[in-house]
Amino acid sequence: MNNRELQQLVEEISLEAFDRTFEHEALFNNRLRTTGGRYLLGSHNIEINPKQYETYGNDALVDIIKHELCHYHLHLLGKGYKHRDREFKLLSKQVNAPRFCTPIDSYEQRANYIYQCTKCNNEYLRIRKVDIKKMRCGHCGGKLKLKKLIK
Repeated sequence: MNNRELQQLVEEISLEAFDRTFEHEALFNNRLRTTGGRYLLGSHNIEINPKQYETYGNDALVDIIKHELCHYHLHLLGKGYKHRDREFKLLSKQVNAPRFCTPIDSYEQRANYIYQCTKCNNEYLRIRKVDIKKMRCGHCGGKLKLKKLIK
């Protein structure tokens, strides 16, 4: 699927599910990593993570588009478009748009660091580096040490 086909799909879903037209741009963004898509408040464009489509197929893509269109239409109507807003939750339920997309990689697969408590030997996986001078073990309060750098 290319950007032109994506644009056409978004316009169709907008008309069918929301009974409103989509008058901005929808495109794939290869730089998206942790999200299925995003609605840009300034330009009103929608960006979609192509890896979601490649990994999970057309059904996942349609779900992500519905979710982003909820943000889009509510924002343009001046209503609550954020995840925590009542209007967003209601509209998502009406059009059967999921709250979250299925992650491509699990947290364990994305983790870059393994920290270990010096007191109770509990291990912690982390994607980002942790300041071991400030952070402590959540179980016993012991000091942490970097056990392994994965990547």
